[in-house]
Amino acid sequence: MIVWISNIPIDIKKKNIKNMHLQVKPPNGKVVISAPLEVDNQAIEIYARTNIKWIRKQIDKYQSQLRSSKKQYVSGETIYIWGKQYYLKFVASSKKNNFYIKGKYVYLQMREESTVNQREKYVREQYRSLLKEKIEYLLPKWECITGIYCESWHTKYMTTKWGACNNEKRRLWFNVQLAQKPEECLDYVILHELIHIKEKTHNKVFTALMDIYMRDWRIIRKELNGAHLDYYEE
Repeated sequence: MIVWISNIPIDIKKKNIKNMHLQVKPPNGKVVISAPLEVDNQAIEIYARTNIKWIRKQIDKYQSQLRSSKKQYVSGETIYIWGKQYYLKFVASSKKNNFYIKGKYVYLQMREESTVNQREKYVREQYRSLLKEKIEYLLPKWECITGIYCESWHTKYMTTKWGACNNEKRRLWFNVQLAQKPEECLDYVILHELIHIKEKTHNKVFTALMDIYMRDWRIIRKELNGAHLDYYEE
Protein backbone atom coordinates (compact mmCIF):
# COMPACT_ATOMS: atom_id res chain seq x y z
CA MET A 1 0.00 0.00 0.00
CA ILE A 2 1.34 3.42 -0.99
CA VAL A 3 0.42 6.54 0.98
CA TRP A 4 1.55 10.09 0.25
CA ILE A 5 2.81 12.21 3.14
CA SER A 6 4.22 15.69 2.51
CA ASN A 7 4.42 14.82 -1.21
CA ILE A 8 6.56 11.75 -0.49
CA PRO A 9 5.27 8.28 -1.49
CA ILE A 10 5.67 5.80 1.35
CA ASP A 11 5.31 2.07 0.86
CA ILE A 12 3.49 0.53 3.84
CA LYS A 13 4.05 -3.17 4.45
CA LYS A 14 2.18 -4.87 7.28
CA LYS A 15 3.95 -7.90 8.71
CA ASN A 16 3.92 -10.25 11.66
CA ILE A 17 6.42 -8.14 13.63
CA LYS A 18 6.42 -6.38 16.99
CA ASN A 19 7.64 -2.87 16.12
CA MET A 20 7.54 -0.44 13.23
CA HIS A 21 10.64 -0.04 11.07
CA LEU A 22 11.44 2.83 8.73
CA GLN A 23 13.82 2.51 5.77
CA VAL A 24 14.96 4.90 3.06
CA LYS A 25 16.58 2.78 0.36
CA PRO A 26 19.16 3.56 -2.31
CA PRO A 27 19.55 4.53 -5.04
CA ASN A 28 16.64 7.00 -5.23
CA GLY A 29 15.45 7.15 -1.64
CA LYS A 30 12.44 4.83 -1.72
CA VAL A 31 10.67 5.03 1.66
CA VAL A 32 9.36 1.84 3.25
CA ILE A 33 7.61 1.43 6.60
CA SER A 34 7.13 -2.08 7.96
CA ALA A 35 4.41 -2.18 10.60
CA PRO A 36 2.78 -4.84 12.81
CA LEU A 37 -0.47 -6.27 11.46
CA GLU A 38 -2.58 -4.77 14.22
CA VAL A 39 -1.33 -1.17 13.85
CA ASP A 40 -3.88 1.07 12.13
CA ASN A 41 -3.05 3.36 9.21
CA GLN A 42 -3.49 6.54 11.25
CA ALA A 43 -0.78 5.45 13.70
CA ILE A 44 1.55 4.65 10.78
CA GLU A 45 0.92 8.09 9.27
CA ILE A 46 1.73 9.80 12.58
CA TYR A 47 4.93 7.75 12.79
CA ALA A 48 5.90 8.83 9.26
CA ARG A 49 5.13 12.51 9.91
CA THR A 50 7.18 12.41 13.10
CA ASN A 51 10.18 11.24 11.07
CA ILE A 52 9.59 13.35 7.94
CA LYS A 53 12.62 15.60 8.49
CA TRP A 54 14.95 12.58 8.67
CA ILE A 55 13.22 10.98 5.65
CA ARG A 56 13.81 14.10 3.52
CA LYS A 57 17.43 14.26 4.58
CA GLN A 58 18.03 10.63 3.55
CA ILE A 59 16.25 11.08 0.21
CA ASP A 60 18.33 14.17 -0.56
CA LYS A 61 21.53 12.31 0.33
CA TYR A 62 20.81 9.40 -2.01
CA GLN A 63 19.58 11.55 -4.88
CA SER A 64 22.66 13.79 -4.72
CA GLN A 65 25.14 10.89 -4.88
CA LEU A 66 27.01 10.63 -8.17
CA ARG A 67 26.87 7.19 -9.76
CA SER A 68 28.70 5.75 -12.71
CA SER A 69 26.76 4.27 -15.60
CA LYS A 70 26.45 0.49 -15.51
CA LYS A 71 29.48 -1.19 -17.04
CA GLN A 72 29.19 -3.97 -19.61
CA TYR A 73 32.80 -5.14 -19.05
CA VAL A 74 33.73 -5.00 -22.70
CA SER A 75 36.87 -3.70 -24.38
CA GLY A 76 37.25 0.07 -24.38
CA GLU A 77 35.50 0.83 -21.10
CA THR A 78 37.33 2.90 -18.49
CA ILE A 79 38.30 1.24 -15.24
CA TYR A 80 40.07 2.72 -12.20
CA ILE A 81 42.51 1.09 -9.79
CA TRP A 82 43.87 3.19 -6.90
CA GLY A 83 42.76 6.35 -8.68
CA LYS A 84 44.59 5.60 -11.90
CA GLN A 85 42.66 5.31 -15.15
CA TYR A 86 43.01 2.21 -17.30
CA TYR A 87 41.21 0.88 -20.36
CA LEU A 88 39.56 -2.51 -20.21
CA LYS A 89 40.45 -5.22 -22.69
CA PHE A 90 38.19 -8.25 -22.64
CA VAL A 91 39.92 -11.46 -23.69
CA ALA A 92 37.59 -14.34 -24.57
CA SER A 93 39.14 -17.54 -23.27
CA SER A 94 38.08 -20.96 -22.05
CA LYS A 95 41.03 -20.97 -19.66
CA LYS A 96 40.96 -19.90 -16.02
CA ASN A 97 39.55 -16.42 -15.35
CA ASN A 98 42.22 -13.76 -15.08
CA PHE A 99 42.51 -10.05 -14.30
CA TYR A 100 45.78 -8.19 -14.69
CA ILE A 101 47.32 -4.81 -15.51
CA LYS A 102 49.65 -4.28 -18.43
CA GLY A 103 50.62 -0.74 -19.31
CA LYS A 104 47.52 1.42 -19.56
CA TYR A 105 45.23 -1.59 -19.92
CA VAL A 106 43.44 -3.93 -17.54
CA TYR A 107 42.92 -7.33 -19.12
CA LEU A 108 39.82 -9.30 -18.18
CA GLN A 109 40.02 -12.91 -19.31
CA MET A 110 36.77 -14.88 -19.13
CA ARG A 111 34.56 -17.09 -21.25
CA GLU A 112 33.10 -15.31 -24.28
CA GLU A 113 29.58 -16.35 -23.24
CA SER A 114 30.01 -14.97 -19.69
CA THR A 115 27.24 -12.56 -18.72
CA VAL A 116 27.65 -8.97 -17.60
CA ASN A 117 26.72 -10.00 -14.05
CA GLN A 118 29.31 -12.78 -14.04
CA ARG A 119 32.00 -10.39 -15.25
CA GLU A 120 30.96 -7.78 -12.72
CA LYS A 121 31.05 -10.27 -9.84
CA TYR A 122 34.52 -11.45 -10.84
CA VAL A 123 35.91 -7.91 -11.20
CA ARG A 124 34.50 -6.92 -7.81
CA GLU A 125 36.30 -9.86 -6.22
CA GLN A 126 39.55 -8.65 -7.80
CA TYR A 127 38.92 -5.24 -6.27
CA ARG A 128 38.30 -6.95 -2.93
CA SER A 129 41.65 -8.76 -3.13
CA LEU A 130 43.46 -5.51 -3.96
CA LEU A 131 41.73 -3.73 -1.08
CA LYS A 132 42.49 -6.45 1.46
CA GLU A 133 46.15 -6.46 0.52
CA LYS A 134 46.38 -2.69 0.99
CA ILE A 135 44.44 -2.70 4.30
CA GLU A 136 46.72 -5.37 5.71
CA TYR A 137 49.59 -2.92 5.22
CA LEU A 138 47.92 0.41 6.09
CA LEU A 139 45.68 -0.51 9.03
CA PRO A 140 48.52 -1.61 11.38
CA LYS A 141 50.33 1.62 10.51
CA TRP A 142 47.38 3.75 11.61
CA GLU A 143 46.75 1.60 14.69
CA CYS A 144 50.34 2.20 15.73
CA ILE A 145 50.11 5.96 15.07
CA THR A 146 46.83 6.44 16.95
CA GLY A 147 47.13 3.76 19.62
CA ILE A 148 43.58 2.68 18.69
CA TYR A 149 43.20 -0.98 17.70
CA CYS A 150 40.30 -2.84 16.13
CA GLU A 151 39.32 -6.40 16.95
CA SER A 152 38.48 -7.29 13.36
CA TRP A 153 37.93 -5.74 9.94
CA HIS A 154 36.02 -6.81 6.87
CA THR A 155 35.36 -5.71 3.30
CA LYS A 156 31.89 -5.29 1.89
CA TYR A 157 30.39 -3.94 -1.31
CA MET A 158 28.45 -0.94 0.02
CA THR A 159 26.23 1.36 -2.03
CA THR A 160 25.99 4.45 0.16
CA LYS A 161 29.10 4.80 2.34
CA TRP A 162 32.84 4.19 2.26
CA GLY A 163 33.30 2.65 5.68
CA ALA A 164 31.53 1.67 8.89
CA CYS A 165 32.42 1.01 12.51
CA ASN A 166 30.81 -1.03 15.28
CA ASN A 167 32.59 0.66 18.16
CA GLU A 168 31.23 -1.72 20.80
CA LYS A 169 32.72 -4.74 19.04
CA ARG A 170 35.64 -2.68 17.65
CA ARG A 171 34.80 -4.03 14.20
CA LEU A 172 35.50 -2.09 11.00
CA TRP A 173 34.04 -2.40 7.49
CA PHE A 174 35.53 -1.01 4.29
CA ASN A 175 33.77 -0.50 0.97
CA VAL A 176 35.26 -2.65 -1.81
CA GLN A 177 34.89 0.36 -4.13
CA LEU A 178 37.77 2.05 -2.27
CA ALA A 179 40.16 0.02 -4.45
CA GLN A 180 39.10 2.29 -7.31
CA LYS A 181 40.01 5.49 -5.45
CA PRO A 182 43.43 7.03 -4.69
CA GLU A 183 45.29 5.34 -1.82
CA GLU A 184 45.07 8.52 0.28
CA CYS A 185 41.28 8.01 0.35
CA LEU A 186 41.75 4.59 1.94
CA ASP A 187 44.14 6.14 4.48
CA TYR A 188 41.43 8.66 5.35
CA VAL A 189 38.68 6.04 5.72
CA ILE A 190 40.89 3.78 7.86
CA LEU A 191 41.73 6.66 10.20
CA HIS A 192 38.12 7.86 10.25
CA GLU A 193 36.75 4.45 11.25
CA LEU A 194 39.52 3.79 13.79
CA ILE A 195 38.71 7.04 15.58
CA HIS A 196 35.05 6.02 15.65
CA ILE A 197 36.09 3.19 17.96
CA LYS A 198 36.98 5.88 20.47
CA GLU A 199 34.40 8.53 19.53
CA LYS A 200 31.08 7.25 18.20
CA THR A 201 29.86 10.56 16.76
CA HIS A 202 31.45 13.34 14.74
CA ASN A 203 31.85 15.53 17.80
CA LYS A 204 34.58 18.06 18.64
CA VAL A 205 36.83 15.34 20.08
CA PHE A 206 36.50 13.30 16.88
CA THR A 207 37.35 16.33 14.74
CA ALA A 208 40.31 17.24 16.96
CA LEU A 209 41.73 13.72 16.66
CA MET A 210 41.36 13.79 12.89
CA ASP A 211 43.22 17.12 12.84
CA ILE A 212 46.05 15.68 14.91
CA TYR A 213 46.65 12.64 12.71
CA MET A 214 45.74 13.95 9.22
CA ARG A 215 45.85 17.70 8.66
CA ASP A 216 44.39 17.57 5.15
CA TRP A 217 41.58 15.10 5.93
CA ARG A 218 38.87 17.61 4.97
CA ILE A 219 40.35 17.95 1.47
CA ILE A 220 40.50 14.18 1.06
CA ARG A 221 36.97 13.78 2.41
CA LYS A 222 35.68 16.31 -0.11
CA GLU A 223 37.44 14.45 -2.93
CA LEU A 224 36.04 11.10 -1.81
CA ASN A 225 32.50 12.33 -1.24
CA GLY A 226 32.56 13.90 -4.70
CA ALA A 227 33.66 10.63 -6.30
CA HIS A 228 31.26 8.44 -8.25
CA LEU A 229 29.84 5.34 -6.62
CA ASP A 230 29.09 2.38 -8.86
CA TYR A 231 25.79 2.06 -10.66
CA TYR A 232 23.19 0.53 -8.36
CA GLU A 233 20.01 -1.39 -9.11
CA GLU A 234 17.46 -2.54 -6.58
